[in-house]
Amino acid sequence: MLADNIMKNGYVCVVTKKYFAMKHIIVPIDFSEESINGLRLALIFANKFKARLQMVYVQKFPSELGRVGFEEEKRRADVEFEKLIKEFSPKFHGEAKLEYIVKKGKIYREVVNQAEAFDDAVIISSTHGASGFEELFMGSNSFKIVSTAENPVITIRQGAVPREIKTIILPIDISVETRQKVLLTAEIAKIFEAEVHVLGVSATKVEDIDAKIEAYSKQVCEYLKERGIKHVRHRLVGGNIVNTIIDYALDNEADLVSIMTEQNDSLANFILGTYAQQMLNKSPVPVLSITPKEFSIMGTFR
Repeated sequence: MLADNIMKNGYVCVVTKKYFAMKHIIVPIDFSEESINGLRLALIFANKFKARLQMVYVQKFPSELGRVGFEEEKRRADVEFEKLIKEFSPKFHGEAKLEYIVKKGKIYREVVNQAEAFDDAVIISSTHGASGFEELFMGSNSFKIVSTAENPVITIRQGAVPREIKTIILPIDISVETRQKVLLTAEIAKIFEAEVHVLGVSATKVEDIDAKIEAYSKQVCEYLKERGIKHVRHRLVGGNIVNTIIDYALDNEADLVSIMTEQNDSLANFILGTYAQQMLNKSPVPVLSITPKEFSIMGTFR
């Protein structure tokens, strides 16, 4: 295990976790064009990280069609996967092969379980789909995969898939957890040679909040600077933080927005079911969602 002191000079966040290597990428597929957009985005990351890529189709169990219908659905899935492999294999890195698996059960749970079966796995998925994935992608159930997964999740809504990851938006709020997304965000930026926009964000401008966000943002920028990652720093204040971030992302032609999915309710600017859900719902830019992990805190602000 490699401890990484993200923050220095005052408030130190020690993350006792090895660097995230993104060795495996799990892609939920229901063969709709929307879910295949998730595959297209996954290929971009897989090629850069030289990662294995596994597509996952989940049959609802028990099938309303009975055993025979269930087996026929499995055969159709196999045929469709072979078509995808034929189409996308030439775009996949080196000698690596696209893989797939057909599972049975609750869709979001089986996707999450598949990701948890591998070290350093990321789930990359469309937020819209059809057929077998409508439970996952519609209504309040659409965020079960993000809220359940301990692994990072990258989601993309309907629309064009970015060809490259060149600009990454990294919002920083006043919660301690907000900086946990720095490690993976920095690694992605390093691999893609992307520029990170560190945004200190809050709904209102208050002296204590400003001081903490300023300190956190400077610490993050120092971390990026030490690793040779291009970055800029800005302070944004807006009544609706999600809209403020999305407007900034669009103005700067961003390719990825990095958020936390679950934080302390009194501190966070991104709470799953409110701001994080809004971001996944609204953002035309792909979103990297990271669930906070336990970590050690040492030191205090002066």
